[in-house]
Amino acid sequence: MAEDTTRPLAVVTGASSGIGLELARELQRHGHDLLLCAEDAELDTARLELAAAGGDVRAVRADLATGEGAEALVAEVERLGRPVEVLALNAGVGVGGPFIETPLEADLRMVQLNISSVLHLAKRLLPAMVESGRGRVLITSSVAALMPGPWYATYAASKAFGYWFAEALRHELQDTGVTVTALLPGPTDTEFFARAGIEDTRAGTGPQDDPADVARDAVDALLDGDHRVVSHSWRVKALPLIKAAPEPLKSALHAMLTRRSDGGGPPEPVRGDPTR
Repeated sequence: MAEDTTRPLAVVTGASSGIGLELARELQRHGHDLLLCAEDAELDTARLELAAAGGDVRAVRADLATGEGAEALVAEVERLGRPVEVLALNAGVGVGGPFIETPLEADLRMVQLNISSVLHLAKRLLPAMVESGRGRVLITSSVAALMPGPWYATYAASKAFGYWFAEALRHELQDTGVTVTALLPGPTDTEFFARAGIEDTRAGTGPQDDPADVARDAVDALLDGDHRVVSHSWRVKALPLIKAAPEPLKSALHAMLTRRSDGGGPPEPVRGDPTR
C-alpha cells in the first residue's frame, strides 16, 4: 500500500558514509524522505542518525555489486508504492595499484558496483519516473573520468562510464520532465583512499574536500536540473581545463597524483575485496 505522505522520496545508494551519507543529509534538509542503501553495517547507524532529524527514513542493506542486491532495493521501492523524486546512484569503490598486479576478482567486483549497479537500477527505476513526468537523477562519477587513470586504471574507466552514461541519458530524457546530473568530485575526505589502497599517494595525502561541501554542490545542481557539477574546490574545478591535452599527457599528469607521495613508484596493489 502506498505511504500516506506528501514529502518527496529520495533513494540514495552508498549512503552509509562519505559523500553518500552527506547527500542523504542534504536531501533531507531539502524536505525529502529517504530510502538508503549500502552493503555495510554502518548503514544502520546512518539510518538512526538521519531518522532522529525527522521525516521517514528507511534502509535496505544490500550488496549492489550483485544483481540480487540491486533487485532487493528495487523491491523495497515497489513495496513502498511511492514515486521516486530523486534517485542518487552514488555507490562506488576504487581499486588501486598496477593493473597487472591487482586481483582480478577485485577489479570485476568494482566494475559490477560502479557500472552494472548503476545500469541495473537506472533500467529498473527510471521508467516509472518518466511515466510520472518528473524526477531528478544524480550519478556520481569523478574527475578521474575526464582522463586516463594510471595506477587505478579500471576505476577511472568505470567512472568514465558513469559520466558519459549520465550525459547520454540526460539527452534522451530531455522532454520527459526527468533530469540527469553527473557529479564529478575530486579528492574528498572519505574512506575511498584507504579502501582503494591508495592512501599513501599524492592524491591521498594532499588537500581533500569536505564531503558535506561536495554534497551541497551536488544537491544544488541536481535540484536546479544542471547537467554536471564539478565539485568542490578550485583545484578540482581547474582539472577539466586540461581536457584539450593529448591523451598521453593526460595519463602522465594523472599518474603524478596516483604515485606514492614519497616520490616513489606506483602504490602497492590493493589486496582483498575493497567493496566489503
